[in-house]
Amino acid sequence: MEYFRRTNSFFAAAFVLLLAVGLMAPNWFSYLTTISLAKALVVIGLVILLRAGLVSFGQGLYYCLGGYSVGIAGHYLQWTDGFLVLLIAMVVSGIVAAILGLLLCRYREIFFAMLTMAFSMILYGILVKSVGLGSTDGFNIHSVSFFGWEPGTDKLGLIVYFLACLAALIVAVLMHRYFHSPVGFAGEAIRENEIRVEYLGVSPNRIIFSKYILAAVLAGAGGGLTALASGHVDPEMAYWTTSGEFVFVALLSGTAHVAAVFIAAFLFEIIRTYAFDLAPYNWQMILGATLLLIIFFLPKGLWSIFTIRRAGGGVK
Repeated sequence: MEYFRRTNSFFAAAFVLLLAVGLMAPNWFSYLTTISLAKALVVIGLVILLRAGLVSFGQGLYYCLGGYSVGIAGHYLQWTDGFLVLLIAMVVSGIVAAILGLLLCRYREIFFAMLTMAFSMILYGILVKSVGLGSTDGFNIHSVSFFGWEPGTDKLGLIVYFLACLAALIVAVLMHRYFHSPVGFAGEAIRENEIRVEYLGVSPNRIIFSKYILAAVLAGAGGGLTALASGHVDPEMAYWTTSGEFVFVALLSGTAHVAAVFIAAFLFEIIRTYAFDLAPYNWQMILGATLLLIIFFLPKGLWSIFTIRRAGGGVK
């Protein structure tokens, strides 16, 4: 219990620090941080699957569904409350994941990875052909309110930033508990030896099914926050390169700790922003070189920096 108290205190301190920074930082920094927090929610879901030995190249599917759910709820249904549309984004993502998960929970390794990417690309193809949803251009998000209060354009970015910080705090605390729960450890057991898990009387498919839905709900929340922060959605949210970015961040963070995901997501956005500024036509090479350095020197992710022990010069 003491371990959880210390971790929760760390999360709370980080939350307060982020709120203070948001009040003083320029708009571009607040926006960048909001996007990184939103994408971190998606990556946490991906880490849940990675801990079970599964790699999803299709989290962009639920990231996009979350964004478009927010957009459609405001554009066509005239539902503008920020909390309501985020809830809709998570529910829609969860329902779709429950349907697709019935098939995907039966597959492992490359088959799981390719199927998830295939479903994501199917959504991309549908949206590109949907003229009513803006086709390749997407569409803008209508004005957002919060319990009836409509912040002005100059304040909306800061309010969404605070909302992203609150969502990050809640998810960080809950997922940290989840990773250290029996269900959380069950994923690692499945990764190591699925047959032994079955001998214990537990269904691996059922566990993976629940983890897949949870990952989708988190991705939907991340997509919804991104839509609110950007004020726009487009089919690129479901494209395979978007899902590849999430995998990149997951490799950067590792699976050891929830906090590492938020750090990695922020570093990724910073690196990509400055890489694009320095080399707009070759910025992917900078990201690729960064990934190679991480794989060579920090194969267990960023959190291994905090767990280095001088025992044989290795990383624990």
